[in-house]
Amino acid sequence: MNVGIIGGGAAGLAAAYEFVRNGSQVTVFERAPFLGGQASTFGVAGAQLERGYHHLFTSDRDMIWLIEELGLGHKLAWIPSRAGLYHNNRIWPFTTPVDLLRFASISLFDRFRLGLTSLYLQRVRDWRRFEGITAAAWLKKRVGNRAYYAVWEPLLRGKFGQHYDEVGMVWFWGKMALRFASRGRGMVREMLGYPMGSFGEIFDTLGERIRMMGGQVRTGVGVRRVIVESDRAVGIEVDLPGGGSEALQFDTVLATVPSSIFPRLVPSIPEDYSKQLTGVSYLAAVLMILVLDRPLTGMYWLNIADREIPFVGVVEQTNLLSPDHYQGKHIVYLANYLGKDNPLYHMGHSELLQAYRPHLRKLNPLFDESWVEESFYHREEAAQPVIGINYGERIPRHRTPIKDLYLANTTQIYPEDRGTNYSVRLGRKVAQIMLEDQSLPVRDQLPLATISNSVTSALDWD
Repeated sequence: MNVGIIGGGAAGLAAAYEFVRNGSQVTVFERAPFLGGQASTFGVAGAQLERGYHHLFTSDRDMIWLIEELGLGHKLAWIPSRAGLYHNNRIWPFTTPVDLLRFASISLFDRFRLGLTSLYLQRVRDWRRFEGITAAAWLKKRVGNRAYYAVWEPLLRGKFGQHYDEVGMVWFWGKMALRFASRGRGMVREMLGYPMGSFGEIFDTLGERIRMMGGQVRTGVGVRRVIVESDRAVGIEVDLPGGGSEALQFDTVLATVPSSIFPRLVPSIPEDYSKQLTGVSYLAAVLMILVLDRPLTGMYWLNIADREIPFVGVVEQTNLLSPDHYQGKHIVYLANYLGKDNPLYHMGHSELLQAYRPHLRKLNPLFDESWVEESFYHREEAAQPVIGINYGERIPRHRTPIKDLYLANTTQIYPEDRGTNYSVRLGRKVAQIMLEDQSLPVRDQLPLATISNSVTSALDWD
């Protein structure tokens, strides 16, 4: 079988690897000049740094498997995390249960309610009970209005903007379950994993492994369209470097592009399937990366529960990794999730940096602009799908209405949220579906989903 794959991110490369492991021919087309998608890297202070912050949880078994499979397991470090919450003009540690008890911005009774609710969610396995309710409604009822408006409402609003009160409780449950799973039994402090060669090294190594096993991985090559004849995908038309295009034939095609882009590649897609794709809203991840000559805070992960601050999170990479990894420099991400209706979305690098700078003094009153030695700006357009209520009923199928054409993207990861672990899992599993559809044997089939039975298993994982 000869397979064409559109997209060289985690899902596309994981699928390609599954195909070559099972003896199929495969060609991956990636428009960017690099691999890895949202986990790709660039050079900063003598090391490779992710364009968007990345780490692993101890429950991320699919990424851990891939790292071991590629012979990079010795580079995977597990490091205690330090998390915090900025609220009422100060940073509150939120790393251990004791930190919650010390969170004096709300009453002791409300703190107990927050803690008990977190313990309850840790023990829930059947996420389907949350399908028909929003996170806002459920949390208000469980933790009370004071705790909700102090902690969760600012974070939901920061993450999803005007869609914050539409977000399904299943999404929130998935986030909580993942974080607790990374603590493990008897552990009160979260352990996070980081591949010391960067996530970029993982996907570059995976690309080379695919090539070594007979596959092709072509970067800097854009795809114009999927070639469809008699309601069957028969090839891919790609752009040529000097202009023009080339039509390439394939037995089957997998697209790992965002749902909003897929109909452009396949104009003949039936209207009902196209409506499923375009019915999902995406927010862009906007990242400002600062290279400082000293630390900004003492936290690795700092959630911002203050609507006056124009970013939702501060991720200080060098509070997880040593600054020695970056020649003694301190690396800070200022994270935001924005829709096109937000004025910040339309700001360029320098304008956004100027908008952010005054608020850094709220996090550290000693902050001075002279601390900033370099800054970088990255924007990922389709980073965060808005997961509403009853979302499981609206997930597009991996098998599209066009024969031999398949789709795998972050809108189909459910109830888990987007992330490299679930993208790797998704890519491998859709590859297995495609092999089975061609009546080909599948080597080393995957176990059931990591956290719980995934909705997509009921849709396509026969």
